[in-house]
Amino acid sequence: CLATLIIMLVGDTYTLINYVSFINYLCYGVTIIGLIVLRWKKPKIFRPIKVNLLIPITYLAFWAFLLIFSLYSEPVVCGVGLIIILTGVPVFFLGVYWRNKPKCVNRLIEAVTCWGQKLCFVVYPQGGVAEEE
Repeated sequence: CLATLIIMLVGDTYTLINYVSFINYLCYGVTIIGLIVLRWKKPKIFRPIKVNLLIPITYLAFWAFLLIFSLYSEPVVCGVGLIIILTGVPVFFLGVYWRNKPKCVNRLIEAVTCWGQKLCFVVYPQGGVAEEE
């Protein structure tokens, strides 16, 4: 979010749309690759929707073409898109991967989460009670 706000203040909206489009298509392809890997490594798990593997493989062929074409035609936009994705890596390590955090860090993360939930009207805080209308 912070990187997006900075780009919105510095650049134009068209450039931001290009960054986000590249990120979206990259994530879609990685998701389809995960689907194929799970079908191959864990064929017995429950799947509510099961499709013929020809569909995701065909999708990946088109996806690879579009991604390679994007990297060739606009390498700077793709590079900035990758940098935007990589800004989430420290957040992942701080919030998820690091299990034995000091209590002060846990309190800070909980306070920021609670503040964000209140700001966006997303979820009531765990300690609070929802007001009835």
